[in-house]
Amino acid sequence: MAAYILEQSFNPWESISEHQKSTTLDNQFGATATFIGTMRDFNDNVAVSAMILEHYPAMTQYYLEKLIDEATCKWNLLDILIIHRVGNIKPSDPIMLIACWSAHRRASLDACSWLIEELKHRAPFWKKETRANGEYWVEKNTNGL
Repeated sequence: MAAYILEQSFNPWESISEHQKSTTLDNQFGATATFIGTMRDFNDNVAVSAMILEHYPAMTQYYLEKLIDEATCKWNLLDILIIHRVGNIKPSDPIMLIACWSAHRRASLDACSWLIEELKHRAPFWKKETRANGEYWVEKNTNGL
């Protein structure tokens, strides 16, 4: 189980492969559910050219580890990997990676879906977008959309 907060770009597929090779999962898992969140070049029908994600490092790391603990209590998982970017991000950059390994698909799919929503709506990150007419702090959407 691992959670990383990165200030530099990362390759999600390499990260998954490296993590999987570094574990003792071997032939135990039958499913790997993944989600990769990528920065898009628009928000609210307005072009976005860049984004800054800010956070409090200790608070954010604690929160990610707490999510991993909660997910492993709710589902029968063999492993979880969470990577989240902070700092300066450009469109098409990966922002978030979630990977869940389990013996059967339902546990990994359900856990991955739950982790996506928890990270999107409750994680302690603050987003500032750069648009043609200036920079704007984005309020969190907590309605589940």
